[in-house]
Amino acid sequence: MNKQEFLAELRKGLHGLPPNDIEERLTFYNEMIDDRMEEGITEGEAVSGIGTVDEVVSQIIAETSLSKLVKEKVRPKRAMKVWEIVLLTLGSPIWLSLLLAVFAVIFAVYVTVWSVIVALWAVELALAAGVLCGVLSFVILIVQVNVAAGIAMLGAGIACIGLSIFLFFGCKETTKGLLFLTKKMISGIKSTFIGRRM
Repeated sequence: MNKQEFLAELRKGLHGLPPNDIEERLTFYNEMIDDRMEEGITEGEAVSGIGTVDEVVSQIIAETSLSKLVKEKVRPKRAMKVWEIVLLTLGSPIWLSLLLAVFAVIFAVYVTVWSVIVALWAVELALAAGVLCGVLSFVILIVQVNVAAGIAMLGAGIACIGLSIFLFFGCKETTKGLLFLTKKMISGIKSTFIGRRM
């Protein structure tokens, strides 16, 4: 792929961004390719060294704020007609209520999932505290010559160690998974405003 083909494909991939952002990115990559060619690299090698167009577009979209994408998508491309304004106004009690309800349900589900993860980490901390309490109780009960109770508390502390280690890895992987899902959701939202799949 030569420079012009790369820049043309990049322009197509970025069509949902504000026009001045597109021009800024195209200028940046044009200069980058020219700089590489001045260092003695062929045009094809300079273009392939940057990466594929899809990788570059995905990176640019990830760096672009969601608010900027929304503003560009919502900006009217033409003046609205009177009848369109009337229909939007008259229909707003219905469509606005439904839209708010959908966002509220999505937000509630998301907060609930994070609440479960916070609760799992709280149980993890409680088990870690149980280890400390079990060992301290063992020492205190042994000193007071209550060996059976001391051994029982030591056993409870050891059980808490095992459960704590087991739960730690589950909490860690669950948190990583939800963070990954959050990143994918944000990328998906951005891609709907750009009009392409990432």
